[in-house]
Amino acid sequence: MAQLADDLAAGRRTSRSLLDAHLARIEELDGVFGSVRSLATDARQAADASDARRRESGSTAALEGIPVLVKDSIDVAGLPTTVGALALAGSVPPADAPLVARLRAAGAVVVGKTNLSELCNFLTDDMPSGYSSLGGQVLNPYDTSLTPSGSSSGSAAAVALGLVPVAVGTETDGSITSPAEHQSLVGMKPTVGLVSRTGLFPISPVQDTAGPLARTVADAAALLAAMAGPDPLDEATSESAEAAAALAALAFDGDALRGVRLGLVAPLAPGTDGAGEPVHPATRQALVAAGAELIDVTLPALGQDDELAALHYEFAPAVDRYLAALGAAAPIGTLAGLARWNLAHSGDALKFGQTHVDAALAVDHETERPAYDELRARDAAAVTEALEAALKDGLEALVFARADGASLAARVGWPSIVLPAGYGDANRRPVGVMLVSRPWSDARLLVLADALERALPVRRPPWEINPAAFRSLLSRRG
Repeated sequence: MAQLADDLAAGRRTSRSLLDAHLARIEELDGVFGSVRSLATDARQAADASDARRRESGSTAALEGIPVLVKDSIDVAGLPTTVGALALAGSVPPADAPLVARLRAAGAVVVGKTNLSELCNFLTDDMPSGYSSLGGQVLNPYDTSLTPSGSSSGSAAAVALGLVPVAVGTETDGSITSPAEHQSLVGMKPTVGLVSRTGLFPISPVQDTAGPLARTVADAAALLAAMAGPDPLDEATSESAEAAAALAALAFDGDALRGVRLGLVAPLAPGTDGAGEPVHPATRQALVAAGAELIDVTLPALGQDDELAALHYEFAPAVDRYLAALGAAAPIGTLAGLARWNLAHSGDALKFGQTHVDAALAVDHETERPAYDELRARDAAAVTEALEAALKDGLEALVFARADGASLAARVGWPSIVLPAGYGDANRRPVGVMLVSRPWSDARLLVLADALERALPVRRPPWEINPAAFRSLLSRRG
């Protein structure tokens, strides 16, 4: 993205030409991979306005003229916020979410919205990541037989394919960092409260956040800095000003890992998608070569039963508040209404059922409140204690294989970032590495991640890793 920004500033390109090139790429590739849900009808107008600002005032806003896609769980004025649900196909919000307004103020050109796992992957069990009743199936450009992971699967695929330089995703537990890991990208889940959640379709007011997906740490940092800061409508952001200022003033240091003590986390319990594998050998070598001191640490096994029960408790009230805020723009006013619509149109809307919706609607919020408070407190205490114990003796961050630390960071609102670590020897599938650190250390975490990226410059585009999937597509260029 830095090269694009330099080209725009030097007059070698215009925002309009840059937008048109990315729209052409969407036309060329996305019919196969299904990452884009809808395109903004005012994108060219926004690009022309960016060019006018640059001519008239020499604007140097951080994202001036840069195309951005936004996950279809985030309100963008004039475009439906469907969350992949057929019932919400006509739900057009009256205004931008504050984070989108911040992006526009930073000069970004909002190109449109990306596909996702339906209801942010909280519709049902056993539904493929990247699938929705409305948008169909997002495919992973690195291996179409491999999950694109979710729920920000479309945002990740769009960036991996070069349809835009950067995109916005959202995460409750793994929905930015896991797609990033599976699609060889940088994906960051910031401290909960650093970015406004107003205008985001919710699952949990405790865990939800938006964050960046990008091909480099620097690009992710630029996007996050543009989105970060207080929102009077989101109480969780009330303490974000200092961390947002640190992002705005961020300066990278390629030597930042020298002398830094990092906790290298032993593999978590074996499971699917590579869980239980050790940190990729190349990552360990890069960290050591960059001067980091690695301390082997082990975390206790912490199940997710309390988390799932908490999310079921929080889901319906959060969705009802979101839909109520839309007013007349909402075609359906409650999660219960959405469930009834799905049942009435089950042949189209419920290929995999709606088990999480049903579980959320079965909650008695009054009588179950004491149990909910207890389990939330118990889970937060257990996870925080485990992470703090692992970070004792001056360790700055924890290093996990793949995105193995996603759930732990999500459950207590700590920041986490994934970046590419290589590709599997047997099948060239992407391998990632995750860094996790304490709340509000987002700027420092990005500095460490950037230093690791410099020491481990392994990312390759999907057409090099998976050429068979692109051969016929790219040959059409003539």
